[in-house]
Amino acid sequence: MKFSIKMVLGAGLAATLMSCSDKAAQEGEFKYLIDEFADLKIMRYQVPGWDALTLQQKEYVYHLAEAAKYGRDIIWMQNNKYNLDVRKALENILVNYDGDRTSQDWADFETYAKRVFFSNGIHHHYAEDKFFPECPQEYFAALMTAVGDEAKCAELLPVMYDPAIFPARKDMHAEDIVASSAVNFYENVTRAEVEALYAEMVDPTDKTPVSYGLNSRVVKGEDGVVREEVYKVGGLYGKALKKINASLKKAAKVAENDMQKAYIADLMEYYRTGDLKLWDEYNIKWVNDTLGTVDFVNGFVEDYNDPLGRKATWEGLVNFKDNEASRRAELISDNAQWFEDNSPVDSRFKKEEVKGVTAKVINVAVLSGDCYPAAPIGINLPNADWIRREHGSKSVTIANLTNAYNMAAQESPKSMLSEFAWSEEEMAMEKKYGALTNDLHTDLHECLGHGSGQLLPETSPNALGEFSSTLEETRADLFGLYYLADPKLVELGILPDMEAYKAQYSSYIRNGIFTQFTRVALGKKNMEAHMQNRKLIADWCYEKGRKDNVIEKKVRDGKTFFIVNDYEALRGLFGDLLAEVQRIKSEGDYAAGKALVEKYAVDIDPDLHKEVLERYATLELKPYGGFVNPEIVPVRKMGRIVDYKVVYGDTYLEQMLKYGKKYSTL
Repeated sequence: MKFSIKMVLGAGLAATLMSCSDKAAQEGEFKYLIDEFADLKIMRYQVPGWDALTLQQKEYVYHLAEAAKYGRDIIWMQNNKYNLDVRKALENILVNYDGDRTSQDWADFETYAKRVFFSNGIHHHYAEDKFFPECPQEYFAALMTAVGDEAKCAELLPVMYDPAIFPARKDMHAEDIVASSAVNFYENVTRAEVEALYAEMVDPTDKTPVSYGLNSRVVKGEDGVVREEVYKVGGLYGKALKKINASLKKAAKVAENDMQKAYIADLMEYYRTGDLKLWDEYNIKWVNDTLGTVDFVNGFVEDYNDPLGRKATWEGLVNFKDNEASRRAELISDNAQWFEDNSPVDSRFKKEEVKGVTAKVINVAVLSGDCYPAAPIGINLPNADWIRREHGSKSVTIANLTNAYNMAAQESPKSMLSEFAWSEEEMAMEKKYGALTNDLHTDLHECLGHGSGQLLPETSPNALGEFSSTLEETRADLFGLYYLADPKLVELGILPDMEAYKAQYSSYIRNGIFTQFTRVALGKKNMEAHMQNRKLIADWCYEKGRKDNVIEKKVRDGKTFFIVNDYEALRGLFGDLLAEVQRIKSEGDYAAGKALVEKYAVDIDPDLHKEVLERYATLELKPYGGFVNPEIVPVRKMGRIVDYKVVYGDTYLEQMLKYGKKYSTL
């Protein structure tokens, strides 16, 4: 599971986990924000602690980073079958067009290209809807013709311009959410056919099931037979997986320990065969490796983009541990059993023994696939419920990305906090505790929330279907929110006092009910799983606490505000909802989960939506952010590599075009 960045409300918030090696950033020499367009901002991030790594560790990171970048094309193909063709047409124009590049039409074309690169395709990375070029179709056709792509115009221009073609990457409101979604996980099949296929495969008595369908595309051929096309070397996406394996082989030679070499071998064999049992074996070994400094994610991992919540997108991320900053996360994970035992959920749904919960703070060195350019700020893996139950999980908070968000916010003269917070007291509380409690909520969400609770023996891990991702993120967020206000955190020395949690409670409600919808076009529904989870929690608590005025809606000078009046009562509501969502997950209560999501998570109040967009527009901020990667460059002396240095580029399009040329595999 991934924890996405929340709306950063305080422009003056400094990251609490910034390494002392970030000297350039502290002195204002490092520019974080490098580009802005449409609703997006592009940032750079630093890699603190790089110089403290050994040469072997740096080489290990380098080859893992290459393995990550060679998987980039896969996510493009998974998001839509035409995405790679569109991207290559854009790259061809950007590199080879020798006409006028000063016109408004060119500027509009370039903005569209940047948006496509950011979203890994033609659909908005968060909102799911297709976005369109603002330059005329005739102009786009002329550009393609000028660079020799005239023959592709008839096929690609309707894909980009026609609203009726692939309108939504994931359409959760269609009669058939499989047939109507633009993702490339299915071809010529209906939802009923896909569900029938997996009903035949799945053994409901299996206590250690593989993740059926995780690494495949389901198609129906001319013979009318529904079958899987498996991702593997020699199969679907085989060319990319072969390049990934070549880099993984080099990484294994310089791994830090034998455990790393063992699970890299499992991962490579999984890519060669597509055997999901090997994926499980890899995850079990990976989750038990707690000694290495360097770590990575590489594979078909998260199922957010699949309307049925079964098929995973490809992602890559390489990181190393921030030892000093990890102390807080380790303290939380060391007390995992206490948190589980004292959770407000029914005892039937609690783990009697919490196993293998490890947590750390990391700095990433490269992002790829579904983590690039838009990236998570926290990760908890593996996702298989039985592996988490029997072997534990790894949770990470990504310090250098959180730091980059906060530092980039400081480079803007305006802030969300000044516009949407009700009082000076509220703003002061946010500025004093906001960065700490935001990071701590991420820790609790990832370290404990996703790893808490258990399914009843008869419950299928796929029982919640298309609502699974939203409800799982809801459960993890509620776990973190509930415990933020617990005296245990002060006792452990994690929070300075019992007032600190209020900053997160206020900002969470404000964001969940109101301000996060700066990210959604007026009139659209709330579709992304993390945004749905925040709306579900905030709206449910607002409704249930209305009698006691726990959360109050106020209007001042024509502007709406949401204020928490009773923090203790709000914590109680978080606990009540956590108990219910855990019940739904543990029992596999599809109907109750569906009712919660559809009532509280999807529809946005049109008046509030219009207001928040208008107020946000005056701030001239961008609601979404993403990153360019630094380059890891070998340093040679006398023909021998003696070091690897980190080089920070400053051009978004330059990196996209370089990756398109160097790491194109499909």
